[in-house]
Amino acid sequence: MKKTTKLTLTGLAAGVALVTLASTAQAQERWTMTTTWPDSLDLIEIDRHWADLVNKLAGDELQIEFRAGGTLMPGTEVFDATETGSIEASGDWPGYWAGRSSAFSPLAATPSLFNGVDYLNWIQQWGGFELYQEVYGQYNMVYLPYGITNNESGFMGRTPIESLADLDGKRLRLSGRDQGRVLERLGGSQVTLSGGEIYQAVERGVVDGAEFSTPGVDYNAGFAEVVEYWATPGWHQSASVFGVMINKDAWDALSEETQEKLKIAADATLAWSLAWSERESTEGTTKFQEAGVKISTYGAEDMARIQEVANEVIVEGACEDPMHAKVYHSMVSYLQHYANWRDVSVPYNMSRSFDNLPDLEAIEACL
Repeated sequence: MKKTTKLTLTGLAAGVALVTLASTAQAQERWTMTTTWPDSLDLIEIDRHWADLVNKLAGDELQIEFRAGGTLMPGTEVFDATETGSIEASGDWPGYWAGRSSAFSPLAATPSLFNGVDYLNWIQQWGGFELYQEVYGQYNMVYLPYGITNNESGFMGRTPIESLADLDGKRLRLSGRDQGRVLERLGGSQVTLSGGEIYQAVERGVVDGAEFSTPGVDYNAGFAEVVEYWATPGWHQSASVFGVMINKDAWDALSEETQEKLKIAADATLAWSLAWSERESTEGTTKFQEAGVKISTYGAEDMARIQEVANEVIVEGACEDPMHAKVYHSMVSYLQHYANWRDVSVPYNMSRSFDNLPDLEAIEACL
């Protein structure tokens, strides 16, 4: 009897072990992830950092096979592929999808409004994260913001731009719906080009100047070889956000614990990206200077005019789409609320101090 019992228990233990192993094997998901960025652009490092961190934190439950942009499909197709579930996830810059909903524009960047710390505060503590879910959720996706870069370089080219008067009649590569509207009111003309087309467009004189990203990204893209002048600051994108689109069905298939690990990885990458970008921007600026590129800065009157026009565009754009209005209403409300602490902590504050904000009541009327 004892021997039989012992054998039975041994067999039971082995069975439990097999069931456990089987459950573990079944629990591990395998995702394919791509991005809008090719290997040649440094912004891909933000996507790669998150995917690598997820594989370390949640490797037993989820493994992500990351593919550079353009290796699976053109970058313009990753939204549809993620929405339909052809792939489980893809890294993006939300502004690329503004043609679907103008609300994507402020989720990506703002003209002369948020800086990098503002985006971080707003996403983490002032309701921004929930708005990303609301906008992307309309397209069967969950969204994890995991990248922030501070203000972009500004316009670079072979023609000097030292004041707003110099923008008049200039054809300038610029991304973003609201950004283009501001430029046009300042006298310039928006030209839409992919990142990979900018170098040759400047070299051949197809455009008078161009913006793309931060100084480190721009330098490593080779711009110092073809530009002579650089106009700062990059008012058109005072900060930018990047993140990962996740197919909702793929997300729902994960356990709550695994979902939390993906969020933790996103938060960690968010902080890492801001410091990484600022370091790279510092080194990129030094390299542009060493290459002989002449840097100019807009005067105080010009900056005040840019803010005035940006505010007008923000309010008018908000009134074209209730969801767009909802995002900007949240952003401006944050700036007003944060000012209670921000403006009494100068010069140690971490956000922009404003004398002139977009009209919150006008935006509210458009909700």
